[in-house]
Amino acid sequence: MNIGFFLLPKQEVKYLSPDATIRQAIEKMRHHRYTAAPLINGDGKYAGTITEGDLLWVIMDNREQPLDTIMNLRLKDIPQRVKNIPIYINAEMEDLIALSSDQNFIPVMDDSGYFIGIVRRRDVIKYCSSQLFNKKQEENI
Repeated sequence: MNIGFFLLPKQEVKYLSPDATIRQAIEKMRHHRYTAAPLINGDGKYAGTITEGDLLWVIMDNREQPLDTIMNLRLKDIPQRVKNIPIYINAEMEDLIALSSDQNFIPVMDDSGYFIGIVRRRDVIKYCSSQLFNKKQEENI
């Protein structure tokens, strides 16, 4: 199975720039109901994943500062708790399945290392479930 079959292309992914502010991240993540979003730098390369927890910890750890100051911090300056490991488009299906056990989404890069989209865990689980179900049906025939 080709990983491209599962790919949600970059143009459909709601990602953020590392230069975006906490305020921008919260607004985008809230609007799209995301708990995490990939960070894509100006060169089009994957730069990490920002989560709600990352934002919450920065806000809590800096609560002695004015809220406006905190909300204007750049995402590139925030420690990332989750380290989503990216995968290349030509990787093996086994690699995709292994990563999906620990990641809500897997960032996908082309051969040159440019971000081209994500694979969502739920799509991998649906595929594995259908393969398992079909195999069990064949065994019962």
